[in-house]
Amino acid sequence: MAAELLLDTGAFVALVDRSEAAHDNCVAALDNWTGAIVTTEAVLTETLYLVGPEWTAQRVCLEFILRGAFQLVPSSHASLRRAAALMEKYRNVPMDFADATLVALAEELETEWVFTLDRRGFSTYRLGRRKAFQMIP
Repeated sequence: MAAELLLDTGAFVALVDRSEAAHDNCVAALDNWTGAIVTTEAVLTETLYLVGPEWTAQRVCLEFILRGAFQLVPSSHASLRRAAALMEKYRNVPMDFADATLVALAEELETEWVFTLDRRGFSTYRLGRRKAFQMIP
């Protein structure tokens, strides 16, 4: 079975907004993924904000979660503490809260796979002390 794939905001927006330049690449990348796709509430919130206030765009995002295409993993106290520590560690990048929750989740799930358009951030972040993320698309 394939590892979990972490879904980041930029890729999520590109999936639901056909006008995004990366839309086709993101759709193709998902077609080739066989494992579970997971994300955090912070990423969902950020995505809903970025697609705009129109209900039709926001509904598409929520339907991905509601129909089970993406699994929403709620934060625990431990994961929030870890996210805060990561934001402190990477404050010069800087690391936003959504990214911090994904890195904390990656460590918890022991996966290095991330579905992101944020090459700068996720090429800088490390799992544990040294392990780099594997990014798609």
